[in-house]
Amino acid sequence: MNQLLRGRLRWLLIFWVFVMSSISYLDRVNISIAGQEIQKTYQLNNIQLGWVFSSFVLAYALFQAPGGRLADRFGPRRVITLGVFWWSLFTALTALVPASWAFALLLLVTVRFLLGAGEAVVYPASNRLVANWIPTQERGIANGLVFAGVGAGAGVTPPLITHIMVNYGWQWAFYVCALIGVVAGVVWHLIARDTPEQHPWITDEERRHIEAGLTATVAELERRITVPWSRILGNRHILSITLSYFAYGYVAWIFFTWFFIYLSKVRGLDLKSSAFYSMLPFIAMATCSPLGGWISDSLTRRFGKRIGRCGVGVFGMALSGIFIAAATQVESPQLASVVLAGGVGALYLSQSIFWAVTADIAGASAGSASGLMNMGGQVGGAVTSVLTPWIAEQLGWNFSFLVAAGLAVLASLLWLQVNPHERLQRGT
Repeated sequence: MNQLLRGRLRWLLIFWVFVMSSISYLDRVNISIAGQEIQKTYQLNNIQLGWVFSSFVLAYALFQAPGGRLADRFGPRRVITLGVFWWSLFTALTALVPASWAFALLLLVTVRFLLGAGEAVVYPASNRLVANWIPTQERGIANGLVFAGVGAGAGVTPPLITHIMVNYGWQWAFYVCALIGVVAGVVWHLIARDTPEQHPWITDEERRHIEAGLTATVAELERRITVPWSRILGNRHILSITLSYFAYGYVAWIFFTWFFIYLSKVRGLDLKSSAFYSMLPFIAMATCSPLGGWISDSLTRRFGKRIGRCGVGVFGMALSGIFIAAATQVESPQLASVVLAGGVGALYLSQSIFWAVTADIAGASAGSASGLMNMGGQVGGAVTSVLTPWIAEQLGWNFSFLVAAGLAVLASLLWLQVNPHERLQRGT
């Protein structure tokens, strides 16, 4: 094993974070695929189902910054392990809410809220792992691989959940997802360590390579020195990134919550066709996330971080807005799905740079800073879970997607204000 991983141990950990990233999205998107069956079981209308969706996203947003702070203080290994076990438990409990209870809707909302709280730790803690283990020149592709798990998990979800629902019922879809999470959490706890120095499999050569490219000193990372919240909240670069990520989350969460229902109910596709075409955006995510990270790292090495990081953010978000707006003018539901998938792919070209830049700027406080940023993204997701169907009822689904397109363009412009070279520890 040691010989196989010689010089590549950091990529084993990134690969397993990719696996858990996939599982986390499997456990959050499954409810959108099972949404119509849950509506029948609990007699819910679209607005009530939106409450169930948004309760997860609200908790996920609220616990981002605390989750990141926990990772900064106690290390990403333990925090991620606890998070995986917690969210797997509440994934299973989602299927155990009795439909006959008078307060079944309230209980379902509560369970999804607690599930969201558990999942909130995974990406801020992963970004702290990146800050500890990945040299700055490799952080684009590393984060790209981590967030390829978003597309992989969300892309596998429609056919997997549909197959289980058709053959065993929607409840078993949640039981299977929970079991997968428990197994992945055990493996993570066995193979992961918080820093390279703690890992028995690390080679001296790989350790020196990692340390040479870190933006925080080894002493800062090992002692877990964190920056006060007042400095994080007052940093204009982190605030610009957070606002941009709010718009990013608004756009992305349309596809995690309403896209399957949009294809089946609005565009008129049957269950199997909806399951197939709803995979396309998530395939685009899984493909474009590492591609964007690779492009960003390549441009960074050649032209610096302003071009390699911020330039990719400007381009990806603007292109996403163009694709999504264009999809509203397409008559064919199949072609519209392809164009919208192009919009999501462009969105995910910029995914890794949000996390790479926060790790570079924040260093030993990468968990806290990226948690704040991701909180902004998830607030955007909570807003779209409820606002998208409301806009659709009032003004039509095309207008819902045009709002998302406009926010993508705004997110693009915000990247013009970010300087990835200014470190948070300098009091900027």
